[in-house]
Amino acid sequence: MLKLTETTNSQETPDDTLTLPYNERQKSRQPAVTQGGRHVGVFLPRGQTLRHGVILTNSQGFKVRVDAAPEELSTVKCDDQLLLARACYHLGNRHIALQILPNELRYLADHVLDQMLVGLGLIVEHHTLPFEPEAGAYHGGHGH
Repeated sequence: MLKLTETTNSQETPDDTLTLPYNERQKSRQPAVTQGGRHVGVFLPRGQTLRHGVILTNSQGFKVRVDAAPEELSTVKCDDQLLLARACYHLGNRHIALQILPNELRYLADHVLDQMLVGLGLIVEHHTLPFEPEAGAYHGGHGH
């Protein structure tokens, strides 16, 4: 098993790609299989979420790009900024991982949360898309 122990800002072409859903991108230690079929072990400092596009590497210089896997998401599109802010407030109050885009919110599909937002007057749709939620204020900024 090839161990991946650090992240890098390298602009070089990666040797392989690892596609992971959001929940797995939050794990600091895990086995995985790359797109190229290589068995790798991710061994990173605890508390680090792998963002889409980050490059993992090791002491041998092997580089693997992490991609966010498409997942079943609830999406809300709204031009009313106050209504969108209310939705963010209620989802944040429940500690929901939330991807915030211009006039759009995305979160892992959840019918209970969907109904709450419908009750606020929003329309919720479902799409299979990569999920890249906000990193949060205590994790060095936003998720873009």
